[in-house]
Amino acid sequence: MRPVYFLGIFIPLAVGLELAGASPVIVFFAAALGVIPTAALMGESTEHLAARSGPGIGGLLNVTFGNAPELIIAFFALNEGLQEVVKASIAGSILGNILLVLGASMLIGGWNREKQTFNATAATAQSGMLLLALLALILPALFELINGGGLPPVSEEGAGFAERCGGIGSENCSDLKTMSFIVAVILIGSYAAGLFFSLKTHRSLFNPYSEEDEEEGRTWTTKRALISLAIAGVLVGIMSEVLVGSIEEASHEIGISQFFVGIFIVAIVGNAAEHWVAVLVAAKNKMDLAVNIAIGSSAQIALFVAPVLVLLSFVFGPEPMPLVFNGYELGAMIFAVLIANFLTQDGESNWFEGLQLIAVYAVMGVVFYFA
Repeated sequence: MRPVYFLGIFIPLAVGLELAGASPVIVFFAAALGVIPTAALMGESTEHLAARSGPGIGGLLNVTFGNAPELIIAFFALNEGLQEVVKASIAGSILGNILLVLGASMLIGGWNREKQTFNATAATAQSGMLLLALLALILPALFELINGGGLPPVSEEGAGFAERCGGIGSENCSDLKTMSFIVAVILIGSYAAGLFFSLKTHRSLFNPYSEEDEEEGRTWTTKRALISLAIAGVLVGIMSEVLVGSIEEASHEIGISQFFVGIFIVAIVGNAAEHWVAVLVAAKNKMDLAVNIAIGSSAQIALFVAPVLVLLSFVFGPEPMPLVFNGYELGAMIFAVLIANFLTQDGESNWFEGLQLIAVYAVMGVVFYFA
């Protein structure tokens, strides 16, 4: 059994603390730790299903469930009207994958090696998709600024920005929400095309899974994988509801902003299992897979998770969520994506590059804490 599953003790503990009316801070951290093993189980179940269903369906399963924990957590936050927490978690997931996960993978994988290599063509394709997605995430904010509005302040909580749209006229506010809806549909279409590109027409470039590790054991039966996936989905939902329900009070008690909770804590928790896998395979000198997890997951967040949440906001929550990020989120994502494109051009990495990425992430964390 993987060590991460020992954290499963926090699942009943978080539920018990919530029912007992314990301190929101304790409930929040217990639920955060409880999300990690449920996300790991969901990821492992998906891997076994993908191994049995072939590359096409397997790729679709990975898309559907790879970022499911982040999507479920964000959905509960969206339903509670915590739109700025949702957008912060989206930005945090992109930053965490590019800077923390890729940086840790390069650092650990390259520590006792002069350099590591990976497929530059595949990595550049993923980075290019991410760069195009970033443009789509920036333009609604640019529209807002040009039309006399303002970006959401860091202190914004709930759906305040969606209700007033930066103070501009109601007509422009309506245009912004309609624009966000259309952009979301286009991004999902672009992601679908990217799937066809990576799984069909250029499958050989995106197939770093050809070698099986003996120590990982036999592939689960389809029945076992499906049952495990269903259990993981239910548990992620329960933990997400408890986690989101304690965010507001916990952040006030600790004295940190909901922005910092969303962009750092929630983002890291939702991606914890994925982070561990990327670093583990990098240590085994499989940088193709590590880079694919880090950059590919960021692209999934920008092209799939973010637009899906925008579309869901038109049905759930108090207001449709405009796809407008605050200035800190926009600036950080721009620099992170540019760094990703720069580092993946040569198809090589070393431990010092990894250390630099982690240092950038740490600096951003300090700035976000005091924002």
